[in-house]
Formats: sequence, structure tokens, C-alpha cells
Amino acid sequence: MTTHTPPRILLAGGGSAGHVSPLLATAAQITRRSPEAEVLVLGTPDGLETDLVPAAGYELATIEKVPFPRRPDGAALRFPGRFGGTLRQVRTLLRERGIGAVAGFGGYVCPPAYLAAATARLPVVVHEANRRPGLANRLGARRAAAVLTAFEGTPLPRARRIGMPMREGIAHLDRAARREEAVASFGLDPARPVLLATGGSLGAQRLNAAVAAAAGAFTDAGAQILHVTGRGKAEEIREHPGYRVVEYVSAMEDAYAAADLALTRSGAGTVSELTAVGLPAVLVPLPIGNGEQALNGQEVVAAGGALMVPDAELDAAHLREQVLPLLQDEPRRLAMAESARAFGITDAAEVMADVVTGVARRA
Repeated sequence: MTTHTPPRILLAGGGSAGHVSPLLATAAQITRRSPEAEVLVLGTPDGLETDLVPAAGYELATIEKVPFPRRPDGAALRFPGRFGGTLRQVRTLLRERGIGAVAGFGGYVCPPAYLAAATARLPVVVHEANRRPGLANRLGARRAAAVLTAFEGTPLPRARRIGMPMREGIAHLDRAARREEAVASFGLDPARPVLLATGGSLGAQRLNAAVAAAAGAFTDAGAQILHVTGRGKAEEIREHPGYRVVEYVSAMEDAYAAADLALTRSGAGTVSELTAVGLPAVLVPLPIGNGEQALNGQEVVAAGGALMVPDAELDAAHLREQVLPLLQDEPRRLAMAESARAFGITDAAEVMADVVTGVARRA
């Protein structure tokens, strides 16, 4: 009688929601589609994963965050020893837990995970969220069994676009069916158009200031705003009828269902979610970093599903003169929604799960 060992998979990624969210969406689909699979998550002790991974029901192993040195200083001198320590930890983890495959989503934990897998001759699957890949995934992609991306044109070898793994509640959201209930849940009027303004869980000061300054013009014109300020950012912003201010929304599908137009940053996860649910948007890329947010939004803008505004140009006047007329123009919004939805991908988590478990079984 032949017995089959269940696939044992290490999912590596952490630090930010951009890494943890697709990781957890993939883990959920692995568990759903292959209940016999064993999933272990590798993260750091001080990232979002320390709360989110156990809350989702998965075991979390942690290693020290060891950034690659950018300049010749004391940290650079300590780097080889510190990195070697994390590498040994991961090698031991792979051996003791009988891991059959490693899937990485980017972040500080991925380089030691990829290198330890290479030493153990284990297959690696890489998922890159941004159009411009990070250092960790550039390293992992060199020998990966599969390289999967959220966007087309990501410069990694053998890359294949599958979209961004996301929670089922967002990926399979029917905005039209849920809109009236969602709008009412925020204390707004389902008969009036709603602008969703959010800079993410940490907020965005320029977006917050511009929206607060323009809110009166929107409500005077018969429109409404759902303003998600970010944690600790709502105290100085005053609500008024038609202008709902909240710090955080735990289920973003409710906010997406309530909205007719979004004003957001263009992080990879946000762009992927907006297009998956077919919500037209005005994207305001974060002006710092290596420019990946502008790249993330380029294709959906070209497809007609969004507009893009440089951060320096976003102010109350721009919202009044450009965004408010768009919010009031239902035919244009509906056309943008169709274009966004055509660009979006809703089954990335399922595809990612199948690729990872398939690689693990073959190993």
C-alpha cells in the first residue's frame, strides 16, 4: 500500500500588509483546496504578521529582520554574522519540519528562506506584488520553480501574471448587490454618490488634509464622502452630514461596496483590489520610494479604469474641480468601472495555492 505524505509548505513574507495579506489569502486557499496540506508561515517578531497570522489560524515562526546594508558602516560589518544566523535558523526549520516547498511574497524574511531552500534543494515559488520587484524576489526568482506576478511586465525571469491573491470577501464582491446595505452601514444615503477616500491603514496626510478641506463642497453639491483617515488620524477632522470620518475599516469590502469612486494611494494591493471589484479610482502615488506606486497604477490608467494625480498636485481645489465632477458623472464612472473590472483578476489566490501545492507534491 502506497502512502502519500501531505505537502508541507513554508510561506515566507511579512512586515507590511502588502506582504502579509496575499500570503494569508494564499494560505486560506491552500487549506480550502488541499485540507491535508500543512502550512507554516515565516515572518519577523515585530511585523503585522505577529497578530494577523495566528488570528487566521496559522503557525508563525519568526527570525530576526536583517536588512541588506546600503552603506559601509557598523551595520554592514555586523551583517554577515547576523544574516548567517537567520540562514541557519531557516535551514534547521526546513529540515525539522520536513518542508517540501517554499513560497515567498517579499520582505526581509525571504532572502534567508530562498537561500536555505536552495541549499536543501527545495523548490521555490515567488510572488511579486509590484511592477518594480524588490531585492528579495529578484534573488529568489533566479532559481524559482515558478515566478508569479500581480502585474504584467514585471522584470523577473519567466514571470507570469496571475494577479494579487486577496481575501474572498473582496475578490468575489458584488458591489451592486451589496451597495445599499453598505452605504447605510456607514450612516450615508444610498441615493447619493459616495467618494471613498483612503490613504491606507496608516493614512496619508496630504489626502487627509485635501479631503477635509474639500468636504463641504462635495456635500453642498449633493455628494457624500467616506473618509478612512488611518489609525489615530481622525481626531482633528470634523464630520458633518454626508461626510463620514472613520480611522479604520476592518472589512474593506464594505467600503468598496459603498463607494462609487475611490481616491487612494496606488499600492499594489489597493490597485489590485480596486480592479477586482470594478471600482473606478483617482490614484495618488506615494511620492517617496523607488516609484513603484506610479508604475503599479500605469496599466489600469491606460486601460481607462482610473486617473492618476501626482501627490504634489492633490489639494482641495483639485478635488473640487476634477474629482467632484467625475463623481457626479455617472455614465463616465460606469465606463471606468467596466474598464477597471476588465483589468482586474479575482482568482489569484486560488491559482497561487494550486501552483504552490503542485510544486510541493512533485517535490
